[in-house]
Amino acid sequence: MEIKEILAKKILTEAKGYLDVCFTHSLNPYSGCAFSCRYCYVREMPIQRIKEIPWGEWLNIKTNAAENYQKEIIKFRKKNNPVNLFMSSATDPYQPIERKANITRGILEAMIEAPPDFLQIQTRGPLITRDIDLLIKLKEKCDVLVSMTIETDREDIKQTFAPLAPGMKLRIKALKEVHDAGISTQASISPVLPFTPDFPKELDGIVDHIWIDTLSIGDGAMDKCSERLGMPQLFQQHELSQWYQRDLHVKVEKYFKNYFPSEMIRVSKKDAFPR
Repeated sequence: MEIKEILAKKILTEAKGYLDVCFTHSLNPYSGCAFSCRYCYVREMPIQRIKEIPWGEWLNIKTNAAENYQKEIIKFRKKNNPVNLFMSSATDPYQPIERKANITRGILEAMIEAPPDFLQIQTRGPLITRDIDLLIKLKEKCDVLVSMTIETDREDIKQTFAPLAPGMKLRIKALKEVHDAGISTQASISPVLPFTPDFPKELDGIVDHIWIDTLSIGDGAMDKCSERLGMPQLFQQHELSQWYQRDLHVKVEKYFKNYFPSEMIRVSKKDAFPR
């Protein structure tokens, strides 16, 4: 893993595409991602295409992220503009190195002093439980939603599609801990990967929302990105082709509505934000 410390020119990026429906900006404490999920759409983005190092083998630490946040939000506040943040859109804010780097934690500390209007933290890192103390303080000043990516409840499937990412049981345990602390939580089944019939039961009582997204919708290019990443072949190789369908979100939504109220479930669409 090639790890570099960098000074970012800015930390808040104007939300575009799917994100701009619900958010004004995205915030990425790092560039690159050690979790290296095989289906990740960022593999097809310019940030990776210009790299000679494969995705998952490099990481840039934005050491001035908290300082930049403080400066940038002051400018937005002067214009009386709302600030709704998605952290993160092109990395995971809880990289393994975050245990030592404390970049995300530093940003949260800065947010307590200068809060956004809304913050959604999108992660698959159980390390988020370390920052529950800050999230409790922050939710007194703005709306906070912790969204944990839980694509499946099967560890074997996780190993096939995202072998370097944290285990599913650890993620579910972390989400419960955050929920029990009184912080709003979401299970992001994104993208939907093969799961057991008991998957909804694993989430019962620990989430306020469920987000459903698929490889067909969520790659932002109507399957083209996922196709270039070899997802159809990977599903076929493991005899899982029945899980790679354009209407999979319809079936999964219907199944989860057998266990949860309709208002708890949101499905990724053309006019909604991605994983």
